[in-house]
Amino acid sequence: MFDGLVETYGVLGLFISAFISSTLAPGGSEAVLAYLIINNEHDSYYLVIVATIGNTLGALTTYYIGYLTSSKFPPEKTNMKHFDRANIAIQKYGSVALLLSWLPIIGDALCLAAGWVRLHVVKSLSFIFLGKLARYSLIALMLS
Repeated sequence: MFDGLVETYGVLGLFISAFISSTLAPGGSEAVLAYLIINNEHDSYYLVIVATIGNTLGALTTYYIGYLTSSKFPPEKTNMKHFDRANIAIQKYGSVALLLSWLPIIGDALCLAAGWVRLHVVKSLSFIFLGKLARYSLIALMLS
């Protein structure tokens, strides 16, 4: 079943999978990327860029969910005892913490927290992109 879906949707499937994987929903973009690289569907560099852009846009969506939430629940009026580790990391390291946005579960929380505390969007986007590019590049390198 997986083979048929990837063959049918190819690069578009990779983009969609990468986007969904980087929102609050689970996904498996690494497996789609690996399948396409192993089967020489397209150039690895092209696939890495498609996956990175899709994953970054998904993270940006999560950032904006946090941003919109902050107007109803402002950070300064929230009990700090209830912050999770992602919020603490964002408060301590700022946008640089978003280099880890590729991590399962915590990456989504980092992007949500970044939007919630309204970190600079261009800086945040830059670190998100770099972290995700590094992850997908490493996967491609291991498969080459």
